[in-house]
Amino acid sequence: MRGEVLHYDGDQGFGFITGADGNRYTFTRESLRRETAMPNGTAVEFQPGGGQARDVFSIAAPTAAPAAAEPGIKAAPVQASVPPAAAPSPAQHFGRSSETAEPSDLWGYFWRGVTQNYFNFAGRARRKEYWGFFLFWVVSLLVIGGIGLFADNEMGNFDSSVSAAVTVGLCGTFVLATLLPSLGMTVRRIHDIGLSGWLYLVVLIPTIGSLIILVFALIPTQARENQWGPVPAGVRV
Repeated sequence: MRGEVLHYDGDQGFGFITGADGNRYTFTRESLRRETAMPNGTAVEFQPGGGQARDVFSIAAPTAAPAAAEPGIKAAPVQASVPPAAAPSPAQHFGRSSETAEPSDLWGYFWRGVTQNYFNFAGRARRKEYWGFFLFWVVSLLVIGGIGLFADNEMGNFDSSVSAAVTVGLCGTFVLATLLPSLGMTVRRIHDIGLSGWLYLVVLIPTIGSLIILVFALIPTQARENQWGPVPAGVRV
């Protein structure tokens, strides 16, 4: 029968075992199959008979906390437990760093896109991140275009052969400067729905290519980890 050592006094050679049947059995040093320490909680095998345990031997290390000593019986020394090994650190996913704080507003997504994620084509981007980025991309383009129009008007460019030169120059520079982060944002958005970023090339298909990308941008986040990383922060799954 299997059981567990409740108490064993090595000096007096006497102890108690609670069996798998719920009964308590006494045992002595002579009942041990081999002389060994019997800390409280040690799992043992034994032969029951008449309230006593014979042929007792340990089958596992102690797992339970030491039981309280009964009155008049000297408590057995408690063995020091070995501290468990440190748990391995969780696997790191490529793409957006998990330590990067989630922006508190839509502008934060645009700013992070043109700074931290300027060359980032890995990882995932939720719908809120995608639309927040392109909302402020359009707003920024309109502001820059307005500045260019004002400058062209003040310089009289609309009455010359270099009409709207400042406007075209400023807007063109902005578009070129934000081309890579814009591409990266769209690729990460496609990753977020579980598809390969190479599907962005469908934008080259006349007319319907841009509509396909729009559909990709509207599809909800894939609510599980995929090969491009974990579910983006802030998404309810």
